[in-house]
Amino acid sequence: MAIGNNIQGEGEDAIVAMEQEEREGVDQSMSGFKNFLWHGGSVYDAWFSCASNQVAQVLLTLPYSFSQLGMLSGIILQVFYGLLGSWTAYLISVLYVEYRTRKEKENVSFKNHVIQWFEVLDGLLGPHWKAIGLAFNCTFLLFGSVIQLIACARIWSFLGLGMTTYTAWYLTIAAFIHGQDKGVVHSGPKTMVLYFTGATNILYTFGGHAVTVEIMHAMWRPQKFKYIYLFATFYVFTLTLPSAVAMYWAFGDKLLNHSNALSLLPRNGFRDAAVVLMLIHQFITFGFACTPLYFVWEKVVGMHDTKSICLRALARLPVVIPIWFLAIIFPFFGPINSAVGALLVSFTVYIIPALAHMLTYRKASARQNAAEKPPFFLPSWTAMYMVNIFIVVWIMVVGFGFGGLASMANFIKQVDTFGLFAKCYQCKAAPPPPMTPTSPPHH
Repeated sequence: MAIGNNIQGEGEDAIVAMEQEEREGVDQSMSGFKNFLWHGGSVYDAWFSCASNQVAQVLLTLPYSFSQLGMLSGIILQVFYGLLGSWTAYLISVLYVEYRTRKEKENVSFKNHVIQWFEVLDGLLGPHWKAIGLAFNCTFLLFGSVIQLIACARIWSFLGLGMTTYTAWYLTIAAFIHGQDKGVVHSGPKTMVLYFTGATNILYTFGGHAVTVEIMHAMWRPQKFKYIYLFATFYVFTLTLPSAVAMYWAFGDKLLNHSNALSLLPRNGFRDAAVVLMLIHQFITFGFACTPLYFVWEKVVGMHDTKSICLRALARLPVVIPIWFLAIIFPFFGPINSAVGALLVSFTVYIIPALAHMLTYRKASARQNAAEKPPFFLPSWTAMYMVNIFIVVWIMVVGFGFGGLASMANFIKQVDTFGLFAKCYQCKAAPPPPMTPTSPPHH
């Protein structure tokens, strides 16, 4: 009993030290307004970051996914993958607290160091897992910086979430005002390729927690993060479900050829506002999407502890320039969302966290001394292992297997319509000029 109390006391001391260190990192001399802009470490800040993370340009492609899946499957898979994503975000938060608690016991300070997911894997499972986590996470974030952009600081997260909220409800209201197209057809799913392509796009939608560890590290009390992602997902459902349902109800199979839902709505001031707000949101969040990559690169070149903003900005140029170049080369995001979801998000967001959690607590001593016990709604370690095994098998077979094949088949089918450095994505070619009649020759 005394041993258990000592272990619990050490864990509590580590958490208290963790909180104290985070609070010391906030400059008390800063004004309240500046503090609000740049030093948000509360639960609300983390909620805004997580919610902003999930809803960006992918919001415009979900009606396209509904046309591939059908109405019922689209709704069920949104809820299913939303809950699955919330669960693996919970696992990541548990592993972060476990890693940091162990390091705090060794008197390791993270005052000038941002903990990242690959470091958590390294500390808990060794260098091989570090390499796997680093490879998948960085590759996903590289593509994510081009197609799925993320907001982190509270004021920017708040603005970004407001912009996507406006766009989601504009899509919903505009679709109902427009009404159903004459002769609209709802035939989805037509083929297995289209079905699994749409499913992996939804998997990608709720797999935006590749920066979960960085968000937690910015919190004053990271152990409170456990259920934040779930509550953020509930809010995201209020944006994604009504807009996708309304657009598919109104336009049906026409969406199969329009991966960007805005392209089907008549041009007016409200639509233009939605386009402008989404563009602003993308630019604002681009910098934050790159932040984890910046940290990795700074650690590689030995600039992570440098206090000079100018030097760090220069060091980050080799990261940001190639990303901008890729975004200009490939000006599309519909089909590539599904491919990234199947090939990268499947591992980064679902499989690796589930496997890492099972391996970290595979020994009885690790479970007994765990910094975070199983949640109240699943109080058994056996039940947690069963859920994690289900996730690994499901995502490996359905997400990576069938979804990967379908996404690549769809990608290859459309590749001729993409074009490099295209001025207009998937636009119809201008019709040839009419032939002018020529008079018969004069004899």
